[in-house]
Amino acid sequence: MSDLKSPRLMYLKAALLLAIGVVSSVLLLLFAPDWRVAVLLALAVWAFCRAYYFAFYVIEHYIDGEYSYSGLFDFAKCQALGRGYRHRATGRDDEQNA
Repeated sequence: MSDLKSPRLMYLKAALLLAIGVVSSVLLLLFAPDWRVAVLLALAVWAFCRAYYFAFYVIEHYIDGEYSYSGLFDFAKCQALGRGYRHRATGRDDEQNA
């Protein structure tokens, strides 16, 4: 699968993801209309947003700007397996760059 390059399609993707999040949250609160569920949902969304921010922004800007990941699953896989990061300039794993 190739990378998404069209800005118009990127905005569409963002809008669809936002719609999925809003609809899912509303349905969850309709199924379980309790303030505790709303608080837990808000905490879960906030925590996942912060984890996403860490995985991409913090690592690139504060830990090491030479490395990047193709997504959250790639980040988790590399961390779990103890592999190095993918080097941005070469696209190769850290072990191959040494």
